[in-house]
Amino acid sequence: MAASHPRSAVTGRASARPAAGGQTAVSGDRALEGAGSAKSAGDDGRARQVPRVRRASGSGGGRAFWTVRRRDNLVGYLLITPQLLGSVLFVLLPLGLVLWYSLHEWNVLAGTFEFVGGENYDRLLADTNLREVLAGTALFSVGLVVLNLGLALVLAILLNQRLRGTTFFRTVFFSPVVVSLVAWTIVWQFLLQDDGGLNGLLAAAGADGPNWLRGEGTAMLSVVVVQVLKNVGLNMVLFLAALQGVPAQLYEAAELDGAGAWTRFVRITVPLISPTILLTSIITVVGSLQVFAQIAVLTQGGPGMSTTVLVYYLYQQAFQFHHFGYGATLSVLLFAIVALLTIVQWRMRRRWVFNET
Repeated sequence: MAASHPRSAVTGRASARPAAGGQTAVSGDRALEGAGSAKSAGDDGRARQVPRVRRASGSGGGRAFWTVRRRDNLVGYLLITPQLLGSVLFVLLPLGLVLWYSLHEWNVLAGTFEFVGGENYDRLLADTNLREVLAGTALFSVGLVVLNLGLALVLAILLNQRLRGTTFFRTVFFSPVVVSLVAWTIVWQFLLQDDGGLNGLLAAAGADGPNWLRGEGTAMLSVVVVQVLKNVGLNMVLFLAALQGVPAQLYEAAELDGAGAWTRFVRITVPLISPTILLTSIITVVGSLQVFAQIAVLTQGGPGMSTTVLVYYLYQQAFQFHHFGYGATLSVLLFAIVALLTIVQWRMRRRWVFNET
């Protein structure tokens, strides 16, 4: 009687191999494990190649953890960590504390710190002096931005010419930027007094100068001019760098087409330096809203409240009258104004900045 042969697990057919002792060794599974690949029967009865699956060993067959990408990411995180810590400690944390203090009434002299909720914000809305302070702040900011940017652009255009002495005048106009702000303001305080150097020059010319820092009509103008002369050199250098980046071929082509100087300025210069105009405007607006030392040294907010800007009013409420909770509320208002103006300028760049989409 013929010996029965088990069917293979792979082909479904009987398979046998001679073994020691005349016995038949039949095993489809062992054939799969021993060979690098096995044959699998398809629907048409033909055998197809089945690749062997390699299993990763626990010792070193897995993927390495420290890949090039992970190492690069780690280096990047380490490089930005100091700046990130600085932003958290000196920007985000103080901002959060200011918001927290604005909800409290903190009397340092009495040693009390009480939660008052929105009372400081109600006081902000009812403050009769705040409208005059905001009007003075707006007047100072508008005057500073217009005079600073206008004068800086004119100086940059003049000093961009290839003439003798331009390097000397560039140094002269930029040197106030590196001078100490307090020292610069103190010098101008002596010059603008009733018997100061400016009125002395006017008297020598036969004119009688006013008391610049004590007249309501001249105090704000004096503070604006002092601040403009202090920082106009910085914007001048930025405009000068932008003007030197304008291709000369564009001016030559426009001149050949009959375009005048004003047309070349409006149609070529302004569009190509508009990104720099945006940058300087944002810097100047933010700086005008944060002015303090000039007011404190020159006028102390006077005469009356004609030169009291928001930052100086904040200082008075917090450090002179010891209303720290209300001072923190004014700080929140200042932050909101600066953020709003910056966002508006940034969103409007698509309308007038060249090559912005």
